[in-house]
Amino acid sequence: MERTGQPGEMLRAEELVYEYHRYDEEGRETEATRAVDNVSLHVEKGEFVAILGHNGSGKSTLAKHINAILTPTGGTVWVGGKDTGKEENLWEIRQSAGMVFQNPDNQIIGTVVEEDVGFGPENMGVPTKEIWERVEESLKAVDMLKYRHHSPNKLSGGQKQRVAIAGVVAMHPQCIVLDEPTAMLDPNGRREVIRAVRALNQVEEITVILITHYMEEVIHADRVFVMDSGRVVMEGTPREIFSRVEELKSYRLDVPQATLLAWELKKAGVNLPDGILSREELVEALCQLS
Repeated sequence: MERTGQPGEMLRAEELVYEYHRYDEEGRETEATRAVDNVSLHVEKGEFVAILGHNGSGKSTLAKHINAILTPTGGTVWVGGKDTGKEENLWEIRQSAGMVFQNPDNQIIGTVVEEDVGFGPENMGVPTKEIWERVEESLKAVDMLKYRHHSPNKLSGGQKQRVAIAGVVAMHPQCIVLDEPTAMLDPNGRREVIRAVRALNQVEEITVILITHYMEEVIHADRVFVMDSGRVVMEGTPREIFSRVEELKSYRLDVPQATLLAWELKKAGVNLPDGILSREELVEALCQLS
């Protein structure tokens, strides 16, 4: 019997396990690596959730389960109430959860921006008139409409990634999973992309699951999960997570610069609140002391 999920729930993973297997030339298994180890979590519709972790923590492997690129070795993942382990659900799951990867060049295939954004809806059989409406609304959502007739090759890294995001948005997913979308971008490109992602979440009410190791990108998330060795080791709001600086450091993660400075000042005896997230918050807290 198909589970329908909880009302308002976009994603649920229960005791999710995923193992990578290696085989020798005779086809005998030589090694099994557990990349995701008994993970249980849920994401509500319309939430902005961030998943943090150093390289090899399992966060990208987890991301690939949300779009059913991978299916569980053990446990279950439901997306929009659909079990990702059932082949008959794959088309619907991939329509409801779109993926954006690190390198926009691997996702952009059109020679003109608007053609690239329209490629996904066209493959889905969307009528031509509606395709162009979706192209326009998606490019507007990521502030790239003025580049609709440009060649993607002439765009900056941040602009290319926003076009890749628009291509996913044009397919009208309920959820977008972004797997390290700014890893190959400079600081300006990172800011552009995160601004666009936040707008999609706040204005378009699309559920966002952001996989990253850049701490500044998660301060506006509703909830943060921290992964290490395939397990979820911390969960909370950004303020709760960044109040635990020593614990984050034990998982080889940094904290936002303002958070780190506030933490160092607090250790030196300055009376500051825990979990300061931004430079503005730090300045305000310091001004209140005087």
